[in-house]
Amino acid sequence: MIVHTGRRAAFALAAVGTRAGMSLLRGTTPGRDRWERKNYAGRTVELYAGPASALAAAVGAGRVRPAAGFAVAVAGACGAYDDVVGVGDARRGFRAHLSALRHGEVTSGAVKLLGISTAGLVAGAFLRERPLDKVLAGVVIAGAAHCVNLVDVRPGRAAAVVLALGAPGLLRAGPGAGLAATAMGAAAAVLPDDLGERAMIGDTGAHALGAALGAAVVAGNGRAGLVAHAAAVVAAAVYGDKVSEAARSLGGR
Repeated sequence: MIVHTGRRAAFALAAVGTRAGMSLLRGTTPGRDRWERKNYAGRTVELYAGPASALAAAVGAGRVRPAAGFAVAVAGACGAYDDVVGVGDARRGFRAHLSALRHGEVTSGAVKLLGISTAGLVAGAFLRERPLDKVLAGVVIAGAAHCVNLVDVRPGRAAAVVLALGAPGLLRAGPGAGLAATAMGAAAAVLPDDLGERAMIGDTGAHALGAALGAAVVAGNGRAGLVAHAAAVVAAAVYGDKVSEAARSLGGR
């Protein structure tokens, strides 16, 4: 497979930026206990990989398309808010958070849902020209951010999905390839520590990398591709529990 130099550079910059960010945060951030969580197996892991990968992906995506960088940055920020404020909240899925919102409770999940959806629509408005395409683009970006978070249920699942789904985008010409490479570079950088159960990307990294992946789809597809991907992310959201369970059982861990 021949990969254009620009794609290699985008991949490398995102990967190096992520690793550098992890090292910087690990060495300079006070209150280390605030940056630690228990994973599914009860092991203590660090959260530095989340903001590091989100920042690197946002900067990298912004170099390709500023609107894409905006969507990635907002998705990461909303994920970070949920990582911090939503600790201990067992509610999962759109229905639970929207139900709470109807009863007057603004959960961190609701903030995340509304924030990422709005950012996706704003970015879509800049990335596409026709009204319908703008809406479809917003759905794809926000939906992809949610989908990657759905599979972040075991070590390495989310990063591996970003690598797998981003790879076909490298074969396309234009900005979509650069955005795909950016998402993949950040994912590749965190994968070893994620798989080794030394770190987790949390909602911060999962949403940011998913938004970058969605932006790559938007930049690299026409109307038919947008419709197909929008349908896919909506279906994944509707059957979110099944998607998470499938990711959980993959590999038998």
